[in-house]
Amino acid sequence: MSVARGVYSTRIREKLTQALNPSRLVLVDESHKHAVHREDSGLGETHFRLEIVSSSFEGERLVARHRKVYDILKDELDERVHALSLSTKTSEEAPEEAPEEATE
Repeated sequence: MSVARGVYSTRIREKLTQALNPSRLVLVDESHKHAVHREDSGLGETHFRLEIVSSSFEGERLVARHRKVYDILKDELDERVHALSLSTKTSEEAPEEAPEEATE
């Protein structure tokens, strides 16, 4: 697992934190698993796994939650980010864990 600490991961965390005020945000850069792709530039930060818990998802279906995240990250997806694996939950749906912002 690669710690997400580059320019794009920083932008992603900042935008999601500002827009969704998450109680939990885990962003993992998984680009190293996809380095053999033809379109890989070797710069990394192309494939991420995101786990986010936010009360702003309450009352929304999974597709609406994902669209919300994609809309927030439109610039990053248009630029370098090629793939984004999402887990979007409300506080009630997430297991009991201490609120945190994590980068694993």
